[in-house]
Amino acid sequence: MSSKTNHLVTVLVVLFLIIPFVTSVDAESSHPHIVVIMVDDMGYGDPGSYNANSKIPMPHFDSLARDGMRFTDAHAPGPLCHLSRYGLLTGRYPFRAKPNQWRTQPTIAEKRMTIASLLKENGYQTAMVGKWHLGFAEDGYDKPLPGGPVDRGFQSYFGIRASTDIPPYFYIRGNRAVSPPTSRIDANNSPDWSPIQGAFWRAGGIAPDLQLKDVLPRFTDEAVEVIEQHAKSKTQKPLMLYLAYPAPHTPWLPSRKYLGSSKASMYGDFTVMVDDMLGRVLKALEKAEMSDETLVVVTSDNGPVWYDSDVQRFNHDSSGGLRGMKADAWEAGHRMPFVVRWPGVVKAGSISQQTICFTDLLATFAEIVNVELPDEAGPDSFSLLPVLFGKQPDEQPIRPSFVMAS
Repeated sequence: MSSKTNHLVTVLVVLFLIIPFVTSVDAESSHPHIVVIMVDDMGYGDPGSYNANSKIPMPHFDSLARDGMRFTDAHAPGPLCHLSRYGLLTGRYPFRAKPNQWRTQPTIAEKRMTIASLLKENGYQTAMVGKWHLGFAEDGYDKPLPGGPVDRGFQSYFGIRASTDIPPYFYIRGNRAVSPPTSRIDANNSPDWSPIQGAFWRAGGIAPDLQLKDVLPRFTDEAVEVIEQHAKSKTQKPLMLYLAYPAPHTPWLPSRKYLGSSKASMYGDFTVMVDDMLGRVLKALEKAEMSDETLVVVTSDNGPVWYDSDVQRFNHDSSGGLRGMKADAWEAGHRMPFVVRWPGVVKAGSISQQTICFTDLLATFAEIVNVELPDEAGPDSFSLLPVLFGKQPDEQPIRPSFVMAS
């Protein structure tokens, strides 16, 4: 073989090795950043974009509805916090697991595919901030806490184990307690509210560095930091951020500046605060010049705790006229506000009446990164991409059925 031929073979081999790498990087960089924000116990009738008679101003949530797609028939996979979160992350209805073991054991099985593990395996940097509520294998607070976010696909995590009314109360970074819950907090209730409304929390252990009133803004600070650091890194990898706010779930603790900001008492004021935190995250995306390349999903995990007497007192129907409330199989327990903004892809101001479920995110993200889900993954997940692209009308359902259990 001549030296010229040898040289040609060498060039072809080098190109053969390089081209797949370049293609992979290009494919990664063409994928959108993904930010999924789940608030807690916010009702279908709280945002003005879903209820023209709402007494709670939510300009940032409503801006997403204006700039993106508003789903009118979106459902949580369960009417309680842990049920909903399990379905959103795994693409599986919670009845397929043992969701009530979250107090002592992880709910998501080891090696179970999640939206985080799917995206991490396909070139994303994955981060979670906020309320987990899907269990750890807890064995003291001076040891790692296995089975949490960093063991289920997230490369970084800062948050709390459950709600801000369920002790013990302590921050977790990665898989370790930042500070153990060595102090104690007494139970609290609010006059003129039911025992599970108002500034309600249970007695128990609490870490010295955690104050319940500071958790919501602290999570916003952490989420903004994730976005800023990703932008500064100049990485080609897209970001996937799951921000799970523990509000406006009890305790309702609006900061002083939000008092009187709504006409729905302390619940409404706290919801205004949640919307303001959402606005800070959206502003961080804009400042990092990531907004135009980011798919943003915002929803609530389940319905509100809002009684008929509250509707009469404040002339505000948090359930938006739907029957029931949190924990119910009736629609107010699981039919949720759900908005998607994806500039240049999702038509601004569009509305979909498709029946969808949070479980559908897994199949949607799989189609975005152009991978086929394994047979055992996401059995209850159907891709929303044709709907987001405006290619599938409401008359052609994307899912044949929807299952709900109280």
